[in-house]
Amino acid sequence: MNLIIKKNHNISLRQISNNSIKVLYRLNKLGYEAYLVGGGVRDLLLGKKPKDFDIATNAKPNEIRKLFKNCRLIGRRFIIAHLIFKSEIIEVSTFRAKYHNNTLRSFTKKTNTGIVLFDNTFGKIEEDAYRRDLTINALYYSIRDYGIRDYVGGIKDIKLKVIRLIGDAETRYREDPVRMLRVIRFSVRLHMHIEKKTEKPIFKLSNLLKEIPSARLFNESIKLFCFGYGYLTYIRLKKYSLIYPLMPFLLNNLSKKNTFFLTEIIKLSLKKIDSAMTKKSIRCPSFLFASLLWYPLIEKIQMLLINNTLKYSRAYSVSVNYILKKSAASTGIPKHILIVIEKIWGLQKDIEIKKKNETKKIIQHHNFSPALELFSLRATVENKTDLKKMVVFWNKKNTFLKKNINV
Repeated sequence: MNLIIKKNHNISLRQISNNSIKVLYRLNKLGYEAYLVGGGVRDLLLGKKPKDFDIATNAKPNEIRKLFKNCRLIGRRFIIAHLIFKSEIIEVSTFRAKYHNNTLRSFTKKTNTGIVLFDNTFGKIEEDAYRRDLTINALYYSIRDYGIRDYVGGIKDIKLKVIRLIGDAETRYREDPVRMLRVIRFSVRLHMHIEKKTEKPIFKLSNLLKEIPSARLFNESIKLFCFGYGYLTYIRLKKYSLIYPLMPFLLNNLSKKNTFFLTEIIKLSLKKIDSAMTKKSIRCPSFLFASLLWYPLIEKIQMLLINNTLKYSRAYSVSVNYILKKSAASTGIPKHILIVIEKIWGLQKDIEIKKKNETKKIIQHHNFSPALELFSLRATVENKTDLKKMVVFWNKKNTFLKKNINV
């Protein structure tokens, strides 16, 4: 174990949330080991502001629940404690047991492909370090001596800007295929390169993502695409053959024209979300999926109009239900976001028709901003003069109404 003493690192208590410090002090005072761990330590070392603070301890989940009234135990694969405060949720996990001869101690269940389904075997801090995914996420900060404990070379890899899995990469990916997505996400977000042994198995194991519940993949999609570096992440996911197992609907057999439009709108929508991170005018993921699913929707409508005697309104309604239902099943998009996507789509025709007496009403619609952004992307992708004129019209109207009527 490498101990980095206080004078040799840049972390101070002032940078850590008060709630996290209270939890750490309470656990330590009661005789437990407790450390700040993971991304919070990593980001502080890199001079970044952590989005959350996680804690690792030798206290068992039920012991944590008894100590904190605001505790909620979650998880099946591995039980962790969420301590719910007014301004944040602090995740507290119990030290996990180490592998022995490439297998876990008892009470661990795996699928035939190696995915861990159940793992509530607890151990010591030294063991826990080797159970974490990346070296840079396995650093433990102590409020007792203000030192950082490094068991796997995380400090060195931060300095070298290397993303490295702990242990045998293929085994770790098979245990949890989502680790492949995490490797990509951190490499892009932290501007680090992926170590060769960590990189090599990804290509052949990418299809293991199909075994992950769609709801979990949806949550990972938000982390990948909605935090300011979505386009670069998309490029890297394509490079490692991970984008289609993550978003199967992108494999739809579209016409040549709609395939081109889809490719372009993916690029433009991700860049738009990346650039809008500080403005918060575009709601991701509803805008993201409304954009990515638009041309699969158009393809379905066109097929129904060609093969059936349906009117456009009926073909549209049937297609919307089909695409959203299929996407919910394959990509895990939750119902409340599907509802917003449907409203964004519904506004496309209203924006295009431009009824004079309904202009103000349309602009006041809760989803007008993302709907107009999608319409603008369509105008660019399809390169249609009439659509581009509509974008100019609506932007002028929107600016005028906001200035004069406080819309």
